[in-house]
Amino acid sequence: MTRTQWQATLLSLCIALSLLALWHVVTLPEAGSGAPASMTPEQLEYAKLMGKDPGAEKSSGFPTPAQMAEAAWRQLSNPFYDNGPNDKGIAVQLAYSLGRVALGFLLACVVAVPLGFLIGMSPLLHKALDPFIQVLKPISPLAWMPLALYTIKDSSVSGVFVIFICSVWPMLLNTAFGVASVRREWLNVARTLEVTPMRKALRVILPAAAPTILTGMRISMSIAWLVIVAAEMLVGGTGIGYFVWNEWNNLSLTHVILAIVLIGVVGMLLDRMFASLQKLVTYVE
Repeated sequence: MTRTQWQATLLSLCIALSLLALWHVVTLPEAGSGAPASMTPEQLEYAKLMGKDPGAEKSSGFPTPAQMAEAAWRQLSNPFYDNGPNDKGIAVQLAYSLGRVALGFLLACVVAVPLGFLIGMSPLLHKALDPFIQVLKPISPLAWMPLALYTIKDSSVSGVFVIFICSVWPMLLNTAFGVASVRREWLNVARTLEVTPMRKALRVILPAAAPTILTGMRISMSIAWLVIVAAEMLVGGTGIGYFVWNEWNNLSLTHVILAIVLIGVVGMLLDRMFASLQKLVTYVE
């Protein structure tokens, strides 16, 4: 690691420790002032039976870092358990979400990359399809969910369809742009050598457009992981989004915050994976 990387790492650790210290201070319980003098012994006893202790410490209700650490250890020490529909380990819920994202993303790749090639290589096709793309692209993926549930009648498959819809547009547009931006000199050389269209697409256009295509895939994956959480909150059943909603209904803020952190970590790892793939296909002229 370079000196700058070391400095950046130390600064990140300092920021993280500062945030944890602030969190600890903010969530410290306040000492109670004792039972109000106006309350009779019978009223005190009734308050305790109702779960209220007038003389106890007052808490903000937000979990402390220690409570979060305890909840994280409890969940991560046994993440693969499956005790029924509403009681699954955090790793099982993440696996369901990642499976839906992967399937929807792969279907989007199958559609977007070939179609993007055709649009990028044909100005006529680009002008013909551009109005449809511009109308469909701004529609929120979740707006398709009621229609998907009505036609498909399966919540899990509907979630995959929503991932497909939100993943296809960035990939399609970036592929078309990358193909259309290939240097004319390279295409002229291929034409001079009488290269077949398939060979030209695979040996000339694809390597040149690969960085832009991977950029579209990277954006699509980020959007897909963002959308799957909201989609699973709507359809329920399984997945990390359903886990967040279910734990909120159970009034377990510690599990909700833990799930939010895991969603962010998984999203970061997915982004880093595509960033590494992008570096492999990027070339310097």
